Amino acid sequence: MSLFGSLFSGASGLTAQSRAMGMISDNIANVNTTGYKGALPDFASLVTRIARRVTYSPGGVRAFTSYAITKQGLVQSTDSPTDAAISGGGFFVVNSEADSSGEQLYTRAGNFTPDYLGNLVTPSGFYLQGWALDANEQIADINRLETVNVRVVNGVALATTQVTLGANLDSTQATYTGVYNPGDLERYVNTDGANGVQPHFKRDLRIYDSFGNPHTLTIAFLKTADNNWAAELFVDPGELQGAPADGLLASGTVTFNGDGSLASVDAGLTNITINWAGGADPSVIRMNYGTIGETDGLIQFAADSDVSYIEQNGAEVGRLKGVTIDEDGYIIATFTNGAQRRIYRLPIATFPNPTGLDPRSGSVFAQTDASGEYNLRFAGESGAGRIVPAALEMANVDIADEFTKMIVTQRAYTASARVVSAVDQMLDELMRIKR
Repeated sequence: MSLFGSLFSGASGLTAQSRAMGMISDNIANVNTTGYKGALPDFASLVTRIARRVTYSPGGVRAFTSYAITKQGLVQSTDSPTDAAISGGGFFVVNSEADSSGEQLYTRAGNFTPDYLGNLVTPSGFYLQGWALDANEQIADINRLETVNVRVVNGVALATTQVTLGANLDSTQATYTGVYNPGDLERYVNTDGANGVQPHFKRDLRIYDSFGNPHTLTIAFLKTADNNWAAELFVDPGELQGAPADGLLASGTVTFNGDGSLASVDAGLTNITINWAGGADPSVIRMNYGTIGETDGLIQFAADSDVSYIEQNGAEVGRLKGVTIDEDGYIIATFTNGAQRRIYRLPIATFPNPTGLDPRSGSVFAQTDASGEYNLRFAGESGAGRIVPAALEMANVDIADEFTKMIVTQRAYTASARVVSAVDQMLDELMRIKR
């Protein structure tokens, strides 16, 4: 009977609008939830098949739920260095367990904070996943994700690997008239017990071994002919393991052109290896004296010998000071000695159909057959969004739009209730016919 059908149709309207109001209330409740994706009611008619056109059987309405997963929320800056937002497509990868053995999930909520063990977690307790980097800041295993732990490196010392020297050697310096042999320039210890040859110019440089211990590397020059200078590099022999006992590391000749520019540097002076006592790794240091034929490093002019600049890397021991996330997804540890080290890189997970993901509590999503298989990409590449450091993506909910939907839903619910009330009155009239 069509009256009963109308009654059920009105009831289906009440149910559908109730579901829609539930979605609206959730959206409003989560307007300040980081990375929240609003729920959208999709209504579909229910049609009862009829055999003749002269009859009609009402079916009603059904409400389905979809999520605006691909709709970008507003990105707002924060003052937390471990916050990150994605501008564009993709998701951060998280795991329900600290050892990465739990369910792998995906989120747009980038408000990560370290727990008491140093693991970066979301407010809901999901652990951020990333690729671990080796000592050379390269991905150790592209096929393996692990929980990002900002305390994986508590301290770091940077061994010196490069020294760049810019200095002038006085062209008016008198040529040394004695007999010079490599190793003769005055330094810490003379093997024959005699005084060494006094160099025309000498400079001490500060370098560091792999333990962060400071050492003094001395470079000395002696003019042996016009445009020719003998050079030696040496350290305190007490700091060395075994030979050389006199501390000499390298010796050779530096020559200049007639215009004062650098002509040549013996190969032995450009790369030195130092075997330290005390167990530190050997230091391999590249010495840069400038460009051959140019005046950007060592030069020879008629002026007092003096150093223009010295640039060297390396640093003493530094303790972990803080961590940041950069726009390429690198987790960067900063230390008290000014050193920085990349320790993880964050992947961006993309899906063929992100709207097919399954929403879970805690602003996370799970992969489904409808979403397709995930792909891990670098930020900003192959369709993955770029990472915005020290920022968060807000909920993609427009509260004014939600209130408008609320009014419409309320009116639709009232109208469906009126249908039920009207059909009830019609049935009541029908029941009175027999009286």
